[in-house]
Amino acid sequence: MNKYLDTFYDWWKNIDKFILFIILTLFLLGLFFSLVSTSLIASDKLDTKSYYFFFKHLAYIALAIVILIIFSFLNQKILTKLSSILFLVAFLSLLLVPFLGIEVKGSKRWLDLMFLPRFQPIEIVKPFFIVTLSLMLTSQIRRLYFKYFLSTLFTVPILLLLVYQPDIGQTILITLAASIIYFISGMPLIVGFTIFILSLIGIGLSYLYVDHFYQRLNIFFNPSLGDTYQIDTAYNAILQGGWFGVGPGEGVIKNILPDAHTDFIFAVAAEEFGLISCFIIIFLFAFIIFRGVKRSINQQNLFAKISTIGLISLICLQMGINIAVNLGIVPTKGMTLPFISYGGSSAISIAITFGLILAFTRQKKTNFEYSSRKLSFQS
Repeated sequence: MNKYLDTFYDWWKNIDKFILFIILTLFLLGLFFSLVSTSLIASDKLDTKSYYFFFKHLAYIALAIVILIIFSFLNQKILTKLSSILFLVAFLSLLLVPFLGIEVKGSKRWLDLMFLPRFQPIEIVKPFFIVTLSLMLTSQIRRLYFKYFLSTLFTVPILLLLVYQPDIGQTILITLAASIIYFISGMPLIVGFTIFILSLIGIGLSYLYVDHFYQRLNIFFNPSLGDTYQIDTAYNAILQGGWFGVGPGEGVIKNILPDAHTDFIFAVAAEEFGLISCFIIIFLFAFIIFRGVKRSINQQNLFAKISTIGLISLICLQMGINIAVNLGIVPTKGMTLPFISYGGSSAISIAITFGLILAFTRQKKTNFEYSSRKLSFQS
């Protein structure tokens, strides 16, 4: 029994409690907004109890918190092995999407296997991809250019599978997050230039051959070519809310947009609770991003440092893309707002991501290894 108490005490002593508290706060905010945005969908559109989605999301969050705590307990050696294994499993599930995926609104992004609830494989792939890529870039391979060549070969299949679905939002997210990891790992200028050129070629080919990307981009730059109803409605809802909102339950966007509780939850919050609520959400994100980066800088282990910054970049970029879509700055992407949007895959992905961040930022005298000195609870 003392062994488990010592382990817990060691974890609690070294974990970043500020980040943990903000994470739990954001999860609670997400639960609250799921209640605000889904009660009408459940009662009117699906003819079920008003709290159906609320309790379903509550179950997702409960599972997410358990997963977050488990990952935050792990040391670097276990994290390295486990991340590689789980990446392989998640990547295999991503490979199944073109063959067994469920098509929703013209895109195959979901798997609905008999023994599992419906989930989006890329959400599980993302955090383990970041850790595995960081491991490759900090490996002992002596030939520098060969290391980046292998890392690029590792990244490209994921991007191709995402373009095929198509899921341009996640493709952009993975590309940007990987680019940040490349940059902070000390990437040579010629490698960076090559990746930039390849990215431009990829964007051009996607525009020419991926109809989904072609239409979204054309409509965004020339609204007369198609339907911009979702972006216009979200933007107008934000304007309607003003600084303090129209009041709980008084918003209209959740009644008219099918994805209000996922992709456009930021607009729901702005309309009913005002820009003040949005600034609070952004501030909470900014705090954990700043805190995580600050803790990572103090890390002596390069792998832990790059992994942490990569994972934080993933969250920061996803938040930025979602908010930009709600403001009409970029085309719609089908991307959730971390913590706040409804959804099981998203909640689990966020839990894994921040569980890894908490593990990597645990401050100990030796990186991730439990001290041989055990503290007793005797007076």
